Amino acid sequence: MIDFSAFEKSVGFTFKDKELLKTAFTHRSYLNENRGTVKAHNERLEFLGDAVLELVITDFLFEKYPERPEGELTAFRASLVNTQSISSAAKELNMNDFLLLSRGESKDTGRARQFILANTFEAFIGALYLDQKYDAAKKFIENTLFGKIDKIVAERLWQDAKSTFQEKTQEEYSVTPSYKLVREAGPDHDKKFIVSAQIKNEAIAQGEGRSKQEAEQEAARAALAIKGW
Repeated sequence: MIDFSAFEKSVGFTFKDKELLKTAFTHRSYLNENRGTVKAHNERLEFLGDAVLELVITDFLFEKYPERPEGELTAFRASLVNTQSISSAAKELNMNDFLLLSRGESKDTGRARQFILANTFEAFIGALYLDQKYDAAKKFIENTLFGKIDKIVAERLWQDAKSTFQEKTQEEYSVTPSYKLVREAGPDHDKKFIVSAQIKNEAIAQGEGRSKQEAEQEAARAALAIKGW
């Protein structure tokens, strides 16, 4: 059985309720294969953690950028809490080493693992909030995400990729790009969308996301890179 004390030490938070911490790292697939050894999977904690994360980041950006309009703050927040950003933070914390997954999920280390890590990051925030209240959750988010915003703003990574892709496509081809849903993957509670960015019905790139909007942004971002725009 995984010893979570090493993780607690690395992040600087010791849980009063160890079962809560374990649940944060428990994927639904593991519960299905190991009934009796764990009590619950992490989806409810993820739901809570997502709300706490959004509040903390919104408060942080509101105070840090008093002159920025609401639209830009929304874009900053989206860049800071998207799947790529928070799964990257999870990797930096070595969360991957503590995941409780089914044998099948353990073999997949690609894009699906990125989603699992992002979900686990949010679930941990939810667990920390329940175990040690808001200030502890805020401190954890501060330690892991606040430092990323300067790069996002300086390199304009927050800009809407879809808008940029549309502008460039209209300049180069005099047409508006389109997006096509390629497929949906995963169960309803953890749906992933794969979308294709197209110019004149030609697929340029694909993107994945936990919503169609996020998938379209990822596809547009990939298409911009492919086109060198």
